[in-house]
Parts: sequence; structure tokens; C-alpha cells
Amino acid sequence: MSDEITKLWPELEWIKDEKLRAQTAETWALAVKLSPLTIDDLNTIPFTLKAEKCSVTFMAHKRLVVHMAYRAGQLMQEFLGDDLPVDIDTVVAGAILADVGKLLEYEKKDGRVAVSRYGRHVRHPFSGVGLAMQCGLPDRVLHIIAAHAGEGDMVKRTTEAYIVHHCDFMTFLPFMNKQNRW
Repeated sequence: MSDEITKLWPELEWIKDEKLRAQTAETWALAVKLSPLTIDDLNTIPFTLKAEKCSVTFMAHKRLVVHMAYRAGQLMQEFLGDDLPVDIDTVVAGAILADVGKLLEYEKKDGRVAVSRYGRHVRHPFSGVGLAMQCGLPDRVLHIIAAHAGEGDMVKRTTEAYIVHHCDFMTFLPFMNKQNRW
């Protein structure tokens, strides 16, 4: 696991399965290698281009989603136990990888972030699955990447995919409706 990726994602350590942890990090390393963006860009670019004047960075949003999903999974285990089992490793890996495809979907033009030519044709859930498949991630994680965004509304999500999807959307949708603040 490269130091660059572990510095970007200290939450990788929450994944107990060493192989899954390594595959998750490898997917991020591949995305960084193929991306027109740099790792430094991830700490400055907005997490979404759909909200006007969004100052929340890509990594601030991504790490928040991972932390929320991790805690939600733990709380579900604590309160629901065997009635609704949750695979925490899958939740964490899926949350870390949900937006990895944005590294191919976005580019910087004239100092501003924009949707890349590639991104106009292939949205990040699809490119994210492609990157993760190249690194051998299991289907249960591919499912989260594919189902975390609106594209996932057409499939039956697993419990782990619901967790990541809802954590992602509850930290995205309010930015789309800022005028409804009290």
C-alpha cells in the first residue's frame, strides 16, 4: 500500500480483511495514476459540480461519508444484531470507493474543475466499478460502488449499499437545496 494512499485514506485501517484493504488501496492508486487530477487537487476541488459555489472539498465529503457509514454500520450491529447483519469491512471499502470514479469524471481546465470528456460519457459509478474490477474487488463491494448514486435506484441494494447510499445522499442533497435553511 503506497504511503500516498494511506495518507489520503487513514480509514483503510478499519478494514480488517488485509486482502480487501489492499485491493481498496490499489483501486485508489490506479485511479490516481489514470486521473488528470492530482492527490493535492482532491483536497481543494469541490465534492460536487452540481451545487453552486460548493466549498466543501472532495476529500472532506468522502471522509465524512466513510465515517458516517462506519458508525451507522456499527450502530446497526449494536441495536439490530443478527436481525440485520452488517459486514463492516464491506461498508468501509464501499464507502471509500463509492466516488473513486470521479477521478476520471473530473478534470481541471484553466484552474477550474469541470466534467471531463470521458466523464460526459461515463459517470463515476460505472468507471468506479471498472477500476475496482481491475483490482479484483469482490462483487459485494462492486455493488456498493454501482448502487451508491441515482443509477442504483434500479437495483435492489444490499444493507451495506443502503448504508453508503444514504450517508452519501444526506451529505449531498442539502447542498442542492440551500435556500430552505431556517
